[in-house]
Amino acid sequence: MLLRPRKSDFKLIGYYIGKVIIIVGLLMFIPLAVGLLYREWSACIDFIVGATACFLVGYLLVICCRHEATMSWMHGMVVASVSWIIAMVMGALPHFLSGHFGSYLDACFDIMSGYTTTGLYLLQDLDHISYALNTWRHLLTYAGGQGIIVIALTFLVRGAGLVKMYVGEAKEEQLLPNVINTARAIWFISLTYLFLGSLVLWIAAMYEGIPMPRALLHGIWLFMGAWSTGGFAPQSQNLLYYHSLLIEILTLIIFVIGSFNFAVHYAMWTGNRREIYRNIELLSFSTTLIVLFVLVTAGLMRTGIYSDAIEIFRKGFYILVSGHTTTGNQTIYGGQFIEQWGPPAMLATCIAMAIGASTCSTAGGIKGLRVGIVFKALVQDIKRVILPESALVVERIHHIKEIVLDERIIRSAALITLLYVVSYIFGALVGIYCGYPPFQALFDAVSAGSNTGLSCGVTSPNMPALMKVTYIFEMWAGRMEFVSVFALIGFIASGVRGK
Repeated sequence: MLLRPRKSDFKLIGYYIGKVIIIVGLLMFIPLAVGLLYREWSACIDFIVGATACFLVGYLLVICCRHEATMSWMHGMVVASVSWIIAMVMGALPHFLSGHFGSYLDACFDIMSGYTTTGLYLLQDLDHISYALNTWRHLLTYAGGQGIIVIALTFLVRGAGLVKMYVGEAKEEQLLPNVINTARAIWFISLTYLFLGSLVLWIAAMYEGIPMPRALLHGIWLFMGAWSTGGFAPQSQNLLYYHSLLIEILTLIIFVIGSFNFAVHYAMWTGNRREIYRNIELLSFSTTLIVLFVLVTAGLMRTGIYSDAIEIFRKGFYILVSGHTTTGNQTIYGGQFIEQWGPPAMLATCIAMAIGASTCSTAGGIKGLRVGIVFKALVQDIKRVILPESALVVERIHHIKEIVLDERIIRSAALITLLYVVSYIFGALVGIYCGYPPFQALFDAVSAGSNTGLSCGVTSPNMPALMKVTYIFEMWAGRMEFVSVFALIGFIASGVRGK
C-alpha cells in the first residue's frame, strides 16, 4: 500500500532543495567577478539578476521549510533528482538574459548539458559571447562533474542521513566514513587538479600564440571541460580552433584521468598505486578501448579519409577516447562523422559513448564496472554449465577491494545497463519520429543519454522542442543513473494515489 507523503516530508525535501539553490546562486559570483574584471556590464547585470533570484527562492525554501528530521532514502533521492531540475531552471536565467538563446527551453537545455557534463549546446554565436558567460558554461560542467549535491554537502548542508542525498546523485562509494568528509575529499582532489591542469594548459595556449591574459582563461576553461568530461569548449570549433597537437594531447590526458572513479584517485593519493592496474573498471575500459580502436582504425582506413597514422590518432583515437570517457571534445566537424567516417567508425564511437567510463566519477554512460560485472556473470554461467554440478563456482572482481559476485550485484548491474539501453533507444525513436535518419538520431541520442556531447549534426537550435525536452530528460536521467528518477516518480505517485 502506498502511503501519502506528509507535510513534514515536503518540508524536509524543500529545506534541502533550498540549500542547493543557494549554492547555485553562490556559484554565479565567479562569472560575475570575471564580468567585473573585464567590464562586461551587461553580463554582470545578468548574473546579479540570476544570483538574486536563486537567493530569494533558496532562502524562502530554507526559512519556510526548516525541518531537522533525519533524512530517509526516499527524501535523499527526491532531493537529488528535484534539485537538478530546479537548479537547471534557476541557472538558466543568466543564459537566457544574455540574448544568445532562441528560447528559455534552449537555455535550460544548455544548463542541464553543463550540469550533467554532457557538452551538447544550443547557444547561438558562441564565438562572440562574453568572458563571464563562457566562464559560467565551463563552471557549470566543472561543478556538475563533482556534483551539485557534493558542493552542498561540502559547504552548506549539515544534518542526519545525508548519505542518502549523496547516493541519490549516483555516487555509491564513500572515500571516508563520513559523507561530508568524502565530499570535501572529492573537492580537494578536483581543485588540486584544477590548479595544475589549468597552469599546464595556460602555458600550452601561450605557446600556441594566444596572448597571456586570454590564454589563462582558455587554460581554465579547457581544463574544466576536459576534467569534468563535459566537452564544452570556448569556441564553436571546439578543439579544432587551436590546431594544436600539444593541446589535444594534454586535454586527452586530462579527460582520461578525469574519467577515473574518485575512489581510485583517493587510493592512488594514499599510496595504493596497485589499484590502477587491478581495478575492474580500468581493465574493462582499457579492453573495450583497444577493441573499439581497432574497429575505428579499420573503418577509417576503409574510407581512406586520413593518410597517415598521426592523422588517425589526432582524429580517430582522440574522438574515440573522448567518446569513451563521455567527454565530447571534438577535433572534427559534426558533419564529418556522416560524410567521411562511415558506419563502422561511427558505430564503434557510438558503442564507446554508450559504455562510458567509471562509476563515481565525472563520466556518464553504462560504466565500465557494470560491463565488467555483466561479463564476469556470463563467465560464471558458462563455468556452471561446463563444470560438474557439484562444483562451487565463485567469481570475484577487484574494485577498491575484493568483491564476490552475488545475484544482487549482477541483477543491479544488468538492470541499470538495460535502462541505459532503453534510454538510448527511446531518444533515437523520438529523433526518427521528428524526421532524422535512424543512424544519426541514434548517435546523438546515445550522446545525450550517456552525457557525452559528441554530435553528428542533429543537435542544433533548430531541432524540434520535443527532441530538446527528450534530450534534457535523457541527460538528467542518465546522470542520476535512473534510481533517484524512479524514486521521484514513486513519490509523485504516492502523493496522488497514496492512502
